[in-house]
Amino acid sequence: MAADPIMLAEVPIFSLLDQDERETLVEFLERRQFKAGDLIFRTGDHADALYVVAEGKVEMFVNDDGGHKITIQELGPTDVVGEVSFMDGGPRTASAVALEPTSLFRFERESLLTFVTRHPHAALDMLGILGKRLRLSDELLRHTVVQNANIVEEARMTFGERIADRVATFGGSWTFIILFGVVMLVWIVANVLLLMKPFDPYPFIFLNLVLSMLAAIQAPVIMMSQNRQSAKDRLNSDLDFKVNQKAEMEISQLHRKIDQLYEVVQEHWAEREQEHRTGSQGKPANDYY
Repeated sequence: MAADPIMLAEVPIFSLLDQDERETLVEFLERRQFKAGDLIFRTGDHADALYVVAEGKVEMFVNDDGGHKITIQELGPTDVVGEVSFMDGGPRTASAVALEPTSLFRFERESLLTFVTRHPHAALDMLGILGKRLRLSDELLRHTVVQNANIVEEARMTFGERIADRVATFGGSWTFIILFGVVMLVWIVANVLLLMKPFDPYPFIFLNLVLSMLAAIQAPVIMMSQNRQSAKDRLNSDLDFKVNQKAEMEISQLHRKIDQLYEVVQEHWAEREQEHRTGSQGKPANDYY
């Protein structure tokens, strides 16, 4: 069954095309069926086509150096699979597998030139949509991976935790120490020297009671602040892990691309060497005869 031009209007990469362009595009789409578990393409494959999901669900994933599967995203109807590699002609950067019986429309890369020749303006529309998607992806990665732990932790703080932080900050400052020392000095001098009838004579039982109550209140508040600091340290560790994991994936991907380029160069030089040998065998032994 051929693709519906109305359905193509809901596909992001084709959303800016007009009705005539979509009707022409339908002629180049080929329907493919995949069973659950069928591999559509794998990382490093030559990007000879893109796919539009008509029915079913497709999973995009990569494998790290340890062989663990990392799911990138799951795609459903009207989503596009493999558009970046399709446009730049590079190898696939991820693998795609059907999660359930899936129907896809395949658009050959060789057909792109024919389609753009007939509708030149369509190329600008498609590139504009791709540019927006890449920009959104960059922003998403920038804000979800590299985050400021202080900002994230600030957003999670409760009212009680904010009060505990302020109390702990004030209780551990020189302002508190100096103020507390002045109050104790005035209290002692007043009850020993200045007042005829001291309200708290030596050995200052009431002062000891006040100090005990202050310590009883201040100790758990400080422990609350310390516990929150431990939670903040764990948050820092989690964010560092995410950044390191992303960097490791990018480095692994660069290694794979370099290996693929090396293989292409080796194949190219092997072909050149073979052509050189064939040409040498076809020449006469002496050019003067």
